Amino acid sequence: MTFRQFAFNNVFRNKRTYAAYFLSSMFSVLVFFVYAIFAFHPALKNINANVAVGLHFAEGIIYVFSFIFVLVSMSAFLKSRKKEFGLMVMHGMTNMQLRKMVFLENVFIGFFATIFGMLVGVVFSKMILLAAENVLNLDEVLPFYWPVNAIVLTFVAFLLLFIIISFFTVSVLKGNKLVDLIKGSAAPKKEPKASIALSLLSIFLLGIGYAGALIARNMQVVIAMIPVTTVVIIGTYFLFTQVSVFTINRLKQSKSFFRRKTNLIVMSDLAYRMKDNARAFFFVAIVSTVAFSAIGSLVGFRAMMTADLFKNNPFAFEYTSEEGNALETKHIQLIRKELEKMPYKEVSMDIKRMLSKSDSYSVTSQSGYNELLTMVGEDAKQVDLKGNEAILLFYDSAIGMTQQVKDHDTITFGNLVLEQKKAIPANVFPSYRDFLVVSDDVFDQMKDYEWKQTYYAFYIKDWKQSTEAGKKLSSEIDQFDREGKHEFFSLAYTWHEINQMYGAVLFIGLFIGAVFFVSAGSFLYFRLYADFEDEKRKFSSIRKLGLTDKELSKIITIQLALLFFVPIIVAIIHGAVALTALEHMFSYSLVKESTLVLSSFACIQIIYFLFIRSNYIRKIRRSI
Repeated sequence: MTFRQFAFNNVFRNKRTYAAYFLSSMFSVLVFFVYAIFAFHPALKNINANVAVGLHFAEGIIYVFSFIFVLVSMSAFLKSRKKEFGLMVMHGMTNMQLRKMVFLENVFIGFFATIFGMLVGVVFSKMILLAAENVLNLDEVLPFYWPVNAIVLTFVAFLLLFIIISFFTVSVLKGNKLVDLIKGSAAPKKEPKASIALSLLSIFLLGIGYAGALIARNMQVVIAMIPVTTVVIIGTYFLFTQVSVFTINRLKQSKSFFRRKTNLIVMSDLAYRMKDNARAFFFVAIVSTVAFSAIGSLVGFRAMMTADLFKNNPFAFEYTSEEGNALETKHIQLIRKELEKMPYKEVSMDIKRMLSKSDSYSVTSQSGYNELLTMVGEDAKQVDLKGNEAILLFYDSAIGMTQQVKDHDTITFGNLVLEQKKAIPANVFPSYRDFLVVSDDVFDQMKDYEWKQTYYAFYIKDWKQSTEAGKKLSSEIDQFDREGKHEFFSLAYTWHEINQMYGAVLFIGLFIGAVFFVSAGSFLYFRLYADFEDEKRKFSSIRKLGLTDKELSKIITIQLALLFFVPIIVAIIHGAVALTALEHMFSYSLVKESTLVLSSFACIQIIYFLFIRSNYIRKIRRSI
């Protein structure tokens, strides 16, 4: 048997240990490959070139994260195999041969993970392309093609990644004495101690970070982002390395708690496990927080954009024509022709742009304004103005962009003096500007205007049915005329475009979040099975003292629950604070979106926990 065969067989002998590592590596390759398939897809480039750029950017993030994840995971595996390496050294293996063996093992696993990841990607690529058409809400189909560029990029990138990682991981074994290798994980550990000062510092930093994130408003959130993130990360590290150990030691000092039922067994080595897994918990918590915050933000932005669109655009179609527009009649006829097959209402009114001493206003008559309100079913809000009375209608955004206006004011246009009675938010006019509503007589008196427009509004109750009509009209009518003679707006088509744009962003974000979350879960799985041999010996000894199967299941369940849910609970709290800060930035409630994202990840973690718990208990029972 050659040395290469020996290294190759070593991987298969440890297939239980390496299975999760192999599958997670394959998953990382698969996700990277799927992004590459989309990024190089010719049809997607024609639809939206920015999506392809975003996919390449996402690939870079996944590649960097995969490097860190695989490196840390591989280091944990090597440490769990120290005893095995010690036996090999005792039988004459040199340090150089040992490092060569580890290098070859990593290359073997990386090579096959890359190959199988790409094979799975090719097999399911058509299904993934069909799913993307629905997620992205694309009008064009994404046909299957042979992704040669994606295959070459993925193979070269990940083969290089695993080779570099193989060079890094052999350094873990450098400087280890034979006695240390033989003892492996059985070497005696110092009793973990926690610093009270660092524990208090952790609580203080987390408190300051949360307070800063929750108190900040509007653009203060952006300014506070970096310092808040920094103190929370530092506080999280000390939370797992210090506060957790301090809490466990305090609980062990309580005799009534420590000696109750199986708590003695659970708490006896819990401090050691928390100390050993502190960095893993920190890593999982931060990575999961990034995933929660990123996906929650993307879902939130989409909700905010659509909410603002619906709030300030009640009409299916809007057409604004400036005085002297030769195409006005033609365009209106095109719109009416497209709407022949669906019930609609139409209103037109004049708008004048008037200059005051300090500002400029768009002015319309109360009859036109009341007619718009009647068309959308808001008769109760109609106005009745007398003399020189006026009402200011100001733009009221759904995402915290409402401006400060005066309720009462005096507005002068030359010799005409208007008394502004009140200011109310309104959403029945085009663009994002303020409007003055005056009586019909006063409106007719306004001759010295800067420009005059005619505004056409078309109301359709089920406006989503007008998507195709809006698309067709948008191609026939310039949405924004270069000469500024007209503007055209379709609510359904604009909503469709926003969904398509944010669908692409969500597609990218969800996959990145999935990679982060699956990798975090896999990292916990690695840590769990790295201690499997020690746990097997421990429970085998306790079983001889009378430990029942029910008590065994209870102890393992508590230990696994702490391993899986402590970092995730911390991440959910971090994510909830981050999404609340986003709410404060835009003055828009994201409770629904935040709850959906965080609860979805929590449910996935619960399912993953139940699956791992069942397998782990079964393996422990078999071994003892």
